[in-house]
Amino acid sequence: MPAPLPPADLPSLARAVIARAKFPQLATLDGDQPRVRPVSPVRVDGFTIYVANLRSYGKTREIAANPQVELCYLDEHHDQVRITGVAEVLTDAVLLREIWEGNALLRRYLGSPENPELIIYRIRPVRVRFMREWALEYHEVPLDA
Repeated sequence: MPAPLPPADLPSLARAVIARAKFPQLATLDGDQPRVRPVSPVRVDGFTIYVANLRSYGKTREIAANPQVELCYLDEHHDQVRITGVAEVLTDAVLLREIWEGNALLRRYLGSPENPELIIYRIRPVRVRFMREWALEYHEVPLDA
């Protein structure tokens, strides 16, 4: 049985998993069919995650129909963080420019932040849970920590 986790440690444990696990899985709904795919966040602010997308991708239609999503991070130790949230299209021009300037892949493949194919989703967390490897028990992580 794993050692008990002090509640005060949960935010830092969860942030450490997010830092180590670079490619979380994003779950959306396609009607009543769940869809899961790896994504590469372009920015992380605490538990708010930013994901780049192209308008032509299936998840664009899925998120437009139902913006409730979940990200699952799994690190090399098999610790996991699940972020349940709401995806919204980022419209803040200053933040979009910061993300653009900080991401060489976006610049290389899309040419300009004004590329009409580019969408950046901000996933606002409504629930964050942490689980130690194979502990089979999730711990609620405070959102304000």
